Amino acid sequence: MSEIKIFEEKKVRTHWDSEKEQWLISIVDIIEVLTDSPNPQVYWRVLKKRLKAEGNETVTNCNGFKMLAPDGKMRLTDVATTEQLFRLIQSIPSPKAEPFKLWLAQIASERIDEMQDPELTIDRALQQYLNLGYSENWINQRLKSIEIRKELTDEWKRLGLKEGQQFATLTDIITKTWSGQTTKEYKTLKGLKKENLRDNMTNTELILNMLAEASTKDISAAVNPETFEESKKIAKQGGTIAGNARKELEAKTGKKVVTRLNAKTFLEDKKHLK
Repeated sequence: MSEIKIFEEKKVRTHWDSEKEQWLISIVDIIEVLTDSPNPQVYWRVLKKRLKAEGNETVTNCNGFKMLAPDGKMRLTDVATTEQLFRLIQSIPSPKAEPFKLWLAQIASERIDEMQDPELTIDRALQQYLNLGYSENWINQRLKSIEIRKELTDEWKRLGLKEGQQFATLTDIITKTWSGQTTKEYKTLKGLKKENLRDNMTNTELILNMLAEASTKDISAAVNPETFEESKKIAKQGGTIAGNARKELEAKTGKKVVTRLNAKTFLEDKKHLK
């Protein structure tokens, strides 16, 4: 589970390793937070070289992990566990070190709490969206869309489909069929790069996307496809159900459902209306 965490308005890329039950956190993101360096990559290369020369075992144990880069592609970056980061921070002079350590400890604690009570994950997501300025109605739709997406991916896992390319291909078919846009085209239309597409959908877009994914899951569960090619056909069938609903709605309203509106534009419009 990959997430973007926020520390003092700075984005920190993280990934929860469910097998080892530990966070993996991007080191260059941490360096940017602590140092405000214009080039955290260079800062980390120099620091890593120095620490290795000193025989620092923490640096030796840091591994590369693919995370979403600023250019929108998955690229290898050095990551560290929370325990390793606590040691690394001691080598980075920064007035933010102590508040960051508290923040890091809180992240670790929250994950333990969420494993014991999954409802806390939803509660925290709700609060984060509220803090960003989304309406409660939109948030309810977004949280429901997360649930439906999880049900769909669970169905694909049940069929033995592979996360990554196969999931992405099926998602692309669903999106293209209901919206008329591939995922890439959809994001381009909205002016997005690495941002989450669903976080930038309007209520109507979210509802139709949910209908497409829920329909795909239900058809798949009923048909029980045996091959990836069969799952691709089902993805198109699920997308078609929502696509027909979109076309009918557009015919009645005379307005396009899929728009250039993104979170930045509709949240700014909301502020101007206050």
